[in-house]
Amino acid sequence: MPFLVERRQLVTPGDLIAEDDFNAGENTYQEDKRIYASRVGLANFAGRNAYVVAVKGCYMPVVGDLVIGKVVETRLGAWNVDINAPYVGVLFTSEAFGRSFNSKRDEMTSMLDTGDLIVAKIISFERTRDPMLTIREPGLGRITRGHVIKISPTKVPRLIGKKGSMITLLKRETSCQIMIGQNGYVLVSGAKPELEALAILAINTIEKNAHTTGLTDRISELIKNEKKEKGLDGT
Repeated sequence: MPFLVERRQLVTPGDLIAEDDFNAGENTYQEDKRIYASRVGLANFAGRNAYVVAVKGCYMPVVGDLVIGKVVETRLGAWNVDINAPYVGVLFTSEAFGRSFNSKRDEMTSMLDTGDLIVAKIISFERTRDPMLTIREPGLGRITRGHVIKISPTKVPRLIGKKGSMITLLKRETSCQIMIGQNGYVLVSGAKPELEALAILAINTIEKNAHTTGLTDRISELIKNEKKEKGLDGT
């Protein structure tokens, strides 16, 4: 009855971890006599039960996802970007300058430097290679204003809400621009610091109470009360 990966090996959804006499445990599913991971986490087994210990807040890159990350290394022809994932994002100069990089003509740090925060899109990803990023599309690139906060990637759907109901509420009631990265980073930018702080308070409240019902109404009431208390009613 083979267990096909090392104990405590990082696995991702769809990875085959065991077969034959094993039973599907937590965060796994079974097809025929094969057990697959259903969550990002660490594979393990106890007796005949194969299971995965989920990695809390871990983001797994998906092509097409919008992400917010931090440039952690500048190297020849590319930047390495921390995107809150088990993999490092790679942004090639061609996906920033829009053309081939020429070391005699171009200065990489004029575009991006270590420590910069960026909004990017994942354009390619295979588990054997780090995800490739681009900032060549409208709305992408270096972040020059606003605040970036971090929430659990698993709470991103709740922050967006059904058919965008929650994020629409936040934008309307706080008058802030809010950009959500699927990797759990959120960019909040408003005309007033007080409104940015209000949006951040609401976002943190949503994360803490994402499992509860009636959350949209409670967030609406929270924002209403905070605006009244701080004299932001007419904003």
